Amino acid sequence: SPELVLDTWDLQCERNGREHRTAELGGQQLVVRRGQPFTITLHFSGRGYEEGMDKLAFNVETGPCPIETSGTRSHFAVTDFPEESSWSAVIQQQDGDSLSVSLCSPPSARIGRYHLTLETSTGYQGSSCQLGDFVLLFNAWHPEDTVFLRDEDERGEYVLAQQGLIYQGACEYITSTPWNFGQFEDDILPICLKLLDTNPKFLRDQNRDCSRRNDPVYIGRVVSAMVNCNDEDRGVLAGRWDNCYDDGTSPMAWIGSVDILKRWQKFGCQPVKYGQCWVFAAVACTVLRCLGIPSRVVTNYNSAHDTNGNLVIDRYLSETGEEERRSRDMIWNFHCWVESWMARPDLEPGYDGWQALDPTPQEKSEGVFCCGPAPVRAIREGDLQLRYDVPFVFAEVNADVVYWVVRQDGSQRKSTHSSVVGKNISTKSVGRDSREDITHTYKYPEGSEKEREVFAKAEREKSSLREEDEGLHLRIKLSEGANNGCDFDVFAVITNNTDMERVCRLMLCARTASYSGSIGPQCGMKDLLNVTLEPQAEKRVPLRILYEKYRESLTPDNIIKVVALLTEYQTGDVVVAVRDVYIQNPEIKIRVLGEPMQQRKLVAEISLVNPLEAPLNNCVFVVEGAGLTEGQQIKELEEPVEPQAEVKVRLDLVPRQAGLRKLMVDFESDKLTGVKGYRNVIIAPQPK
Repeated sequence: SPELVLDTWDLQCERNGREHRTAELGGQQLVVRRGQPFTITLHFSGRGYEEGMDKLAFNVETGPCPIETSGTRSHFAVTDFPEESSWSAVIQQQDGDSLSVSLCSPPSARIGRYHLTLETSTGYQGSSCQLGDFVLLFNAWHPEDTVFLRDEDERGEYVLAQQGLIYQGACEYITSTPWNFGQFEDDILPICLKLLDTNPKFLRDQNRDCSRRNDPVYIGRVVSAMVNCNDEDRGVLAGRWDNCYDDGTSPMAWIGSVDILKRWQKFGCQPVKYGQCWVFAAVACTVLRCLGIPSRVVTNYNSAHDTNGNLVIDRYLSETGEEERRSRDMIWNFHCWVESWMARPDLEPGYDGWQALDPTPQEKSEGVFCCGPAPVRAIREGDLQLRYDVPFVFAEVNADVVYWVVRQDGSQRKSTHSSVVGKNISTKSVGRDSREDITHTYKYPEGSEKEREVFAKAEREKSSLREEDEGLHLRIKLSEGANNGCDFDVFAVITNNTDMERVCRLMLCARTASYSGSIGPQCGMKDLLNVTLEPQAEKRVPLRILYEKYRESLTPDNIIKVVALLTEYQTGDVVVAVRDVYIQNPEIKIRVLGEPMQQRKLVAEISLVNPLEAPLNNCVFVVEGAGLTEGQQIKELEEPVEPQAEVKVRLDLVPRQAGLRKLMVDFESDKLTGVKGYRNVIIAPQPK
């Protein structure tokens, strides 16, 4: 019988893409998820396939040195009895000279780019043909995959959603900023695969690295290290926190990961300037979602950076409320990291689920700047010995803050202080633009018996004083919203819970600050030497903060830190209160004109009012949105925007994808930076 000759073949990229939820990765490339069958069609010339006479087998290979024993190469013949634990090929249907074959990888397969080869043989004659490449991803839909996530809505949010919200601002004033993750945009998947091949572990031992790419724990750790460049590992982003960003892009200006990843690739894997925590976390989230690992960005308010591991953060204040000697330990207004969902077969049972991964370079782990995956449950239970980096994240959400007041003679007095680390841990809700509070997944309720048990297990005493009912209380309140360009009031509210009159000194001091906790110049202060407090009474003391005082030194983080120090003359006791006031930027308004439809022109009208008393120069609007814009659209304004004037621009877009999309806008100028806005747009599908 004549040899079986392959004429043409079809990898059915579109159909397989739809079934594997990778269609938006688009392009002419086959992208499938592990453990799930995909179909290819083979067309033979001369005669069709004859069972029993013709033998068909396939070869799949990934990485530079594919080996069967490393799981990076597999040879498998067509069979009627596929096994789930290995690669398989099953004939689906035969139609004349064409044959449909269903291929399936095991749910534990290595992810990455594969070469696919067909081998045909009839009798003694045989030939092989290269069918091309495909990319294999993790599969959150498959119950046997280590990243399996049961809930369909959660899979939609944490694997498929290309846009989201990241929480910033301050503990008492939480703001959300839109982010374009864009994991299915053109070129992003190849860039994510390149990131895996740039990582030092791959360069050191390619075979070992590729053989471990079936494990989301390993991939998560590699991504956490590769998003920062602190190990001179050609990582994606350079971090900078000193407000000097002229030789790059300010961290506040980014509105998505796509631009950052494309720049990294375009300039030969040179780190992109600059990132701060939410940028590192968002880029890691894009890479992990792209590879198929369910992931989300989370924000921890009053986040501790405990460098010496004692779970105590010491702060030193002068009697006028100024920070003295900087300890290396810091309290960040907020800090963002990533959580990824995966099983932990490397640990004892009970630690599957969300894992904290922190790509912001802070401390080394096994000699490299990376952090995690740390099981969130281990953080809550105080299981500090478990892999990876549980003590560091435990401290971020649990450290105690002790304020020492340093007197002029150099003596120190410990103050009572009730602001606690690890507040309002936040992430975007599933399927909605609202905030979900996940603090309870990291810690037991404060003051509970369970909390004390966890601290005992972590061999730490929880020393921070619970709000005591006796004595003097101090807190700082804000009257109304604090808007950029305006003056506003803060109040020290002092309560005397005793039956005696108390005489005190009150110091109120406001300074501009960065979200990382570093402090700028003073922008308001009051020193009252003689405050008399009646028994069981409350007193409010206002401090007016003037725009002309904070205008010059307000950082792009828009934060003013207010410190109040109350010293009681009789006992010498000191009470401290601290509050971060977030200065609100003006709102960006976005109107969509016309009926939004796929492949049809759409006009967006974007406007903003200058709230300042001076004109804004060098104004730029940057607009992007996955499925809505081709990359970024940039609109530079030729004229300055006068005080209180409204600026309006119009942009033409042609949406490529149907469904719910977010149009994201960033506004930059000389005096207002990093102003963000977004609008949800529902795009109707193109009529067939």
